[in-house]
Amino acid sequence: MTFQPIVPTSGYAGWLFLERTLEQQQETFDESFPVKRATDYFRENISDVQTAEQLVNDRELLSVALGAFGLSDDLDNKYFIQKILEDGTIDDGALANKLSDSRYAEFSRAFGFGDFSIPLTATSVVSDSIIDRYQRQSFEAAVGEQDNQLRLVLNVDKAIDDVTSSASSTDAQWFSLLGNAPLREVVQTALGLPSEIASVDIDQQLETFKDRAESIFGTDDVNEFNSDELQEKMIRLFLIRSSVSAGAGISSGSIALTLLGNQ
Repeated sequence: MTFQPIVPTSGYAGWLFLERTLEQQQETFDESFPVKRATDYFRENISDVQTAEQLVNDRELLSVALGAFGLSDDLDNKYFIQKILEDGTIDDGALANKLSDSRYAEFSRAFGFGDFSIPLTATSVVSDSIIDRYQRQSFEAAVGEQDNQLRLVLNVDKAIDDVTSSASSTDAQWFSLLGNAPLREVVQTALGLPSEIASVDIDQQLETFKDRAESIFGTDDVNEFNSDELQEKMIRLFLIRSSVSAGAGISSGSIALTLLGNQ
């Protein structure tokens, strides 16, 4: 039986409780039978996988591999996932680099099938890293069954780490952030930007996000988002704005036009 996370309330109060009990709840969740069975199987068998085809043809391994990056919905898209893995990320023309969701590139990079002559699956470091991510993502998904906003904020720390490690320049990091759907939703809401902004030119989106970050967070440097203080502010604003938005009757379209008109 899978341990069900305890989430007694929603919003910022719910986050404070979850943050305080997170380590103990995560440990209990990791030891629950379904999670431990999946991670034990992955640990025992991933080193035998030498090709992307082998990985996608082992449903149990693939379930953990995709789940580690929040991509479980693609479990049945075997051809697509095999192409993502085989293309790697070094070539600009690789499929993962063409997709707006940056999690696919992170997924492909983690296994190294297309980037190296020998994949990274043979190393214990990769096994431990993927299992750690899978456990965390699975716990977040379990929290999300009760409160999706809390699921999103649980993802913030790791997602920002992925973004800052994937690129060096500020703009490249912002583009990676904008391509990470769960993280983007948190940052976008925390900055008070409406969902309609996604429909405007990507370069204008970039400038809008940077300007708002400078105004709200005091910096547009994504590297500084790794600080505990700034992340806590981001999460608090996201949860408060989400709660307010749920009960507000203000047109988000009107907000979008106002914000973009001020650029």
